[in-house]
Amino acid sequence: MTRTSSLLPGVGRYGFIALLLLFCSCTSCKYKKSKQLNRRITLWRKDKIPYGTQLAYDGLSYLFPNATISVNKSSPSSIRTGEGKKALIVIVPRLDPRPSEINALINFVSEGNHVFISARQVGDSLLHTLGAKIGWGHPQFSEPDSLQLQLYNPIRETEQPFVYPGDAYDNWFVSLDSQYVTVMGRDAHSRPNFIKLSYKGGGSLYMQLAPLAFSNFFLLHKNNRAYYENALSNIPGSVQEVIWDDYFRYDSGRDFSAFQYILNNKSLQWAFWLLLALFALIYGFDSKRRQRMIPLVSPLRNTSLEFVRTIGRLYFQRRDNHNLATKMVSHFIDHIRTRYRMSVTAFDEDFINRLSYRTGYPRERLAELIGYMQALPAKAYVPDEELLDFHHQLEAFYKSV
Repeated sequence: MTRTSSLLPGVGRYGFIALLLLFCSCTSCKYKKSKQLNRRITLWRKDKIPYGTQLAYDGLSYLFPNATISVNKSSPSSIRTGEGKKALIVIVPRLDPRPSEINALINFVSEGNHVFISARQVGDSLLHTLGAKIGWGHPQFSEPDSLQLQLYNPIRETEQPFVYPGDAYDNWFVSLDSQYVTVMGRDAHSRPNFIKLSYKGGGSLYMQLAPLAFSNFFLLHKNNRAYYENALSNIPGSVQEVIWDDYFRYDSGRDFSAFQYILNNKSLQWAFWLLLALFALIYGFDSKRRQRMIPLVSPLRNTSLEFVRTIGRLYFQRRDNHNLATKMVSHFIDHIRTRYRMSVTAFDEDFINRLSYRTGYPRERLAELIGYMQALPAKAYVPDEELLDFHHQLEAFYKSV
């Protein structure tokens, strides 16, 4: 009993030491974890993280004090030219513009403006237009943990080196058209990674394949800000507007579409179509249950046509052709008064001449028609054939005038 109790203090001391070491190791791990570098590459102008580009964007007002700084969020074809020289700056991880966007960029440069592109990956269409080819960079998950660049100094005619301990995330050109391309910078292996293409209109296009050289981490390391200043100083200071591009930041310049995103994801695509089918099924059953009977509406009857038919049958049954012809004459007189504003006092030569002049109807045919009307009161009986002929003459007159 005495021996066991004498060992308890020793066990307590060892346990305390073990707990102390465990606490220190946990504290050390927590401290290291809190100091871990945020390696998320955004190149976003509002990000203060190491691989954001807030410093590069804010520095434009110092590099170009006489220019207006703006942000473009639409296609390059929407950028207005002819209002002073402009410079477009595109810093993205990957650039793959459509043919129409490539034409817009080339036209923009041909009009004397400037385009500065920094991207690790560039689409084949743009590279083919520029007559260049690039390498595939470093294999995934095995990129070097430092970036080394060389920038050509036109004053000293030497290449000034720059380095930082962050991710490289760079690429290089394996083929260039030396007739039109000027090499402005190289990587750690002296491979060109920064070129310039000049155009007749005074414009220029710059392409650099190490976009992290414009990140906050790179610019804050030692004197690396000189790389940023010297690279962008190739753009003339006389430009009146410097445009920071946000259009190519999302999916290489393609407009973001929520519907397209859903269809490109197999799980979301199935969910979308099932949801659409469910809504269609609910709508079909619900509309069928709630639909009311549509009452049958009879079309409106043409009472005027029925009246004419009734009057016609009445005269036909009575065989009163003389009375019907007299009504036709009265209708003719009323038509002349209302249509041509002519008073009808007598069917004489003067009336025939005036009516023929007013209507353009041939005088001979009009005289024959008026002559029958003059002789009608003296007739005691009008045969069917004569009434039909009179009707045809009136219809010919009405259709002609």
